[in-house]
Amino acid sequence: MPKKGENIYKRKDGRWEGRYIKTRTTDGKAVYGSVYASTYREVKTKLMAAVAAISETIQAEVSNSIPKVDSDQFGSVAAEWLEDIRPQVKESTYNKYRNLLESYILPEFRDAILCSITQESIKSHCDGLLLQGGQRKTGLSAKTVSDVLSVIRSVLRFAAKMGKPVSFDVRSIRIKQSVTQMRVLSRSEQDRLYQHLSSDLNPANIGILVCLFTGIRIGEVCALQWDDISLSEQTIYVHQTMQRVQNKQETDVTAKTRVIVTTPKSACSIRTISIPDVLTEYIIRHKTSAAGYFLTNSCLDYMEPRVLQMRFKQVLKKCSVEGANYHSLRHTFATRCIELGFDVKSLSEILGHASVNITMNRYVHPSMDLKRENMRRLSDLIAVK
Repeated sequence: MPKKGENIYKRKDGRWEGRYIKTRTTDGKAVYGSVYASTYREVKTKLMAAVAAISETIQAEVSNSIPKVDSDQFGSVAAEWLEDIRPQVKESTYNKYRNLLESYILPEFRDAILCSITQESIKSHCDGLLLQGGQRKTGLSAKTVSDVLSVIRSVLRFAAKMGKPVSFDVRSIRIKQSVTQMRVLSRSEQDRLYQHLSSDLNPANIGILVCLFTGIRIGEVCALQWDDISLSEQTIYVHQTMQRVQNKQETDVTAKTRVIVTTPKSACSIRTISIPDVLTEYIIRHKTSAAGYFLTNSCLDYMEPRVLQMRFKQVLKKCSVEGANYHSLRHTFATRCIELGFDVKSLSEILGHASVNITMNRYVHPSMDLKRENMRRLSDLIAVK
């Protein structure tokens, strides 16, 4: 019998029909093709063969999207660089680099000979992206343009390493980025959130509680297995992360993305975190299985990050907390730790950072209450005679 999502149906004339996406129009609309057979099994075989053929065609087009015509053309070197780094980076990172190349770099520099690319031409291109980049021509963010520049730097460094002519030092170009103040929940907001979560320990709420008490990332809590949690030692072993990536390799070309579980952001992100007593009690109450995913108590079903993010937004609305995203939990955790007097080195290791500077510069946001308390202490010190 056909399964949901297979696009296989029994027609009124008794035949079975399987539909698949052959291509898409310029405005993104799907153009469907069909295969027919007298039985469900036969039409499913034909459908799989048709989808596989379309997938091979797409892969061939993707591999040819960066032509290798001239070994000194930027596009040719970029293709070599992508293949060189592919075994060294995560799939999501590789997809990000390729998308930046195809969307914002190759349209300008694909056919350019390396020795003809100048510092002025790259700077001018980046300025243009800031002002008029993107589909709506309203300009890209400084962060995106900085990522574009980083890819250009990497390609040109790779070219220089291969002995190809690069006439200038790309490091001299900088994109000025404004510092974005991250949202940290106030004490009252955190209290309201905590009261709501602890009163209803459903899978999403227990996940939010864990992040509030440990500062782990959303992908890390979604990937947690019961084998990673030791209730006797009160520890969580963080060594995996869950994320949704672009679907560039699957034969099912109708699915644009897929969920994967992979290693964390960096080697420093693999860590063991102690669990406070109150969180341990909630985890014990939540546990109904000895194995499988922590959030769902299942070996097969999981809760992916975008679902948990959506549930978090719903919880905030119920708690009357506005203007926060899921990552605010991590910043809130770090800020509360500093307010309680944690030493920064310990906090850095709990958060999985490569250096203390990352912790201090990005994740420590002293609250106004703490600032007032520090100023009061200073006043008391000066007033003592």
